[in-house]
Amino acid sequence: MNKKIFIILPHKDQFIKNYAGSASIWVKDFFKKTKFKNKIKIFGSTDKLKNVFIKKNYSNIKIPNIKILSKSDFYTKKLIIQCVKQKPSVVEIHNRPSYLLTIAKRFSKTNFILVIHNDPQNLRGSNTVEERKHLLKLCYKIYFVSSWVEEKFFSGIDKNFYTNFHTIYPSIDKINKLPSKKKIIIFSGKLNAAKGFDKFAKAIIKILNKYKDWKSVIIGDEPREKYFFNHKRLIFTGWIPQDKVLNLYNDSSITVVPSLWEEPFGRSSLEAGSRGNAVIISKKGGLPETIDNPIFLKNVTSSSIYSELNKLIKNKKLLKRLQLISFKKPLHLIKKNILIIDKHRRNILEPIKKININKNSKLKILHVFNRAEKIGGRIYFISTGKKIENGLIRLGHDVEGISDRDVLSYNSKINARNVLNRVFLEKSLYYRPDIILLGHVNTIDEESFSKIKNVSKHTIFSQWYEDNLTLNGPDFQKNLLNLKTNFKYLDNFFISTHPDDVSKKIPRIRYHFLPTPVDKNIEKLNIYAQDDYTHDVFFAMSHGVNRGIIKSGKKDERELFVKQLIDLNKDLKFDIYGYNDRNPVWSESFYSAISRSSMAVNLNRGKPKKYSSSNRIGSLIGNGLLTFIDYKKKFNHFFKDNEIIFYHNKNDLSEKLKFYKQNSKQRKIIAKNGQSKYFKLFNEIEVAKYIVEESLGTNNYKPKWFDYLR
Repeated sequence: MNKKIFIILPHKDQFIKNYAGSASIWVKDFFKKTKFKNKIKIFGSTDKLKNVFIKKNYSNIKIPNIKILSKSDFYTKKLIIQCVKQKPSVVEIHNRPSYLLTIAKRFSKTNFILVIHNDPQNLRGSNTVEERKHLLKLCYKIYFVSSWVEEKFFSGIDKNFYTNFHTIYPSIDKINKLPSKKKIIIFSGKLNAAKGFDKFAKAIIKILNKYKDWKSVIIGDEPREKYFFNHKRLIFTGWIPQDKVLNLYNDSSITVVPSLWEEPFGRSSLEAGSRGNAVIISKKGGLPETIDNPIFLKNVTSSSIYSELNKLIKNKKLLKRLQLISFKKPLHLIKKNILIIDKHRRNILEPIKKININKNSKLKILHVFNRAEKIGGRIYFISTGKKIENGLIRLGHDVEGISDRDVLSYNSKINARNVLNRVFLEKSLYYRPDIILLGHVNTIDEESFSKIKNVSKHTIFSQWYEDNLTLNGPDFQKNLLNLKTNFKYLDNFFISTHPDDVSKKIPRIRYHFLPTPVDKNIEKLNIYAQDDYTHDVFFAMSHGVNRGIIKSGKKDERELFVKQLIDLNKDLKFDIYGYNDRNPVWSESFYSAISRSSMAVNLNRGKPKKYSSSNRIGSLIGNGLLTFIDYKKKFNHFFKDNEIIFYHNKNDLSEKLKFYKQNSKQRKIIAKNGQSKYFKLFNEIEVAKYIVEESLGTNNYKPKWFDYLR
């Protein structure tokens, strides 16, 4: 194949200056800064060739008035002919899954990229779950213009089984200087009820009657709906080129986007904000993802729109502050997002392979924990076992493994436990490990432990554990019973709370605090370094990591806390998973989700205990999110106030969330400090070394965090 990139637009979405659709604007904007200009050919259809954006790279397919074929069929047939002639390496298709399905029948080995700009459930070729699964099989990547569109696409599909998708937002160029502002209010879009135009028009006429020095500009039209709103300072432009729209945003002070329908994204608020407008929007679809600090309409009514406009006009300081924030922090920049697109293109056109192997050995360690093979390993990013094992290997130890849950699941219920015990016993006796390290393992029989102890007398038994073992905590009796056999043979027990809080301890066993480890290969993000976030606060919980989805009828005491927190903070944008019928996110979807927020709350079940935490704390702090944690957990023994934010109750938490939303410089510094400190104390190598040294009983060894323990 030639190293060419075909970009295919919907035949109705004209690539022209005065009537471009959302797909054409996307292609035009990202083309400006791509490194692959000389490889790109853009296909579209228009009768106005003089107004085409990028003539050098554009190829027009003129569609005649035909009766035998549909226009779409004619268009795709012509596109297939071009693919046969030129054999492109990449075919990027915008908003038409049906085009892709037709072309892919002839070119199954082509690298397809599908960009979805609208609700995929309303597009031909992606209506059903099976159709969308088929698209995932065909495509090298699928891009979504918002996380709202992404969620619509994956409705009924477990996204954790896929990695070939990415949310890439429509983007804008940042201008260098805040324009001088005039007393102008903008509405831009189709002039219909779905866009809330009728509500806006009623409100704006009242505003114009009250404030004689203000005027309003309406950009757009709608032949299918007619409204008759007149005022001498109400100006209708009809559809105008994008550059003229941006010039109007430069002059204006306020933009209103009061949509009643679920907007897939919404360029109006993105563009207006980037030009220093205070922006009023509804919370529909992907609109909240377009701008960092909008004013949200509680209800899309003319009285609500009037009220918010009136407040801004009367409060000049508020208006100027919002204008400045919008101007300084446009969420989605072309120069940043094109790097993602070009990286994917480069991976296709210029593939590079790298292999690194570390061959070193010291101790022999048999590590038994749930590797989650049955569920595709989707929990690797929060797997304490995986991070500990990575640390052990990087220390140079030889590590053998058994995935206990998978052995059980791959065998019949009648025989599964016997198979696991046979594998465990034989591997221990053949391998003769120095340390047997167990994770959340409770299905090894007493006979197996006893035989190994008798044959390999030097072998040390240690276990790490993250669930509750504190009296009156969640599932205490169940957890204690599960570990009953283990406790007869263990030498060391590493627990993710302070050992003083462990109830009914066995005197013979040495108890140690287990911090949640981080690993640079897993906690790979620096979220504090971002300039744009579509949400403010991230939180995730689950009804069991192996289950992976919300359990019907199951309640979690954290849900009440979360609900109360949301009620206290109407102007914060929460992104919460495992709550309110929204399933948890795993694997790469988790990274994508946390990247959208600037802050995160760390909560775990039960009353706060010393050093207890959800094991997502490593994922949050380690990836550079500003993290909030209950003071009663005593993490202040390890971290200062300029590294993690501690709160005393939900009201204190609420106030601090509001403060750090508005104080991004401090937020970023603290998040970076917290990440740096966490990696210094609790990286995978430090935690693995600690487990080994404590298991061996090395009395003179102290990990970096020992100086902080109290």
